Amino acid sequence: QVQLVESGGGSVQAGGSLRLSCTASRDSSSSYCMGWFRHAPGKEREGVAFIDSDGSTAYADSVKGRFTISQDNAKNTLYLQMNSLKPDDTAMYYCVARPGRYGGFWLRYPRPTDFGYWGQGTQVTVSS
Repeated sequence: QVQLVESGGGSVQAGGSLRLSCTASRDSSSSYCMGWFRHAPGKEREGVAFIDSDGSTAYADSVKGRFTISQDNAKNTLYLQMNSLKPDDTAMYYCVARPGRYGGFWLRYPRPTDFGYWGQGTQVTVSS
């Protein structure tokens, strides 16, 4: 069983930065693919950034060069550093996990249904 708890959301002006954190309670002997989806009202859920069990990463085109995903295994914590934020980044951000390696192709085109573990979400609001 995996439990995910996000924090770090908030309100910021365009051009600002936020860092999201996701603390995971999980079996440390197992490997996971972890990442972030976001969901804005009236839009479909979007895969934002992912880090696979082998350390490879992938980002949505809309956030490349602005967002960075990282993890601290000693703290069982996943991070999403978000810079140069835009109003279009406004959404609920969810930390997700799935056991094992997800793979290069799927890491770039993640499907929400492939992730069995979800956090409760943290709201990010970017004003212009």
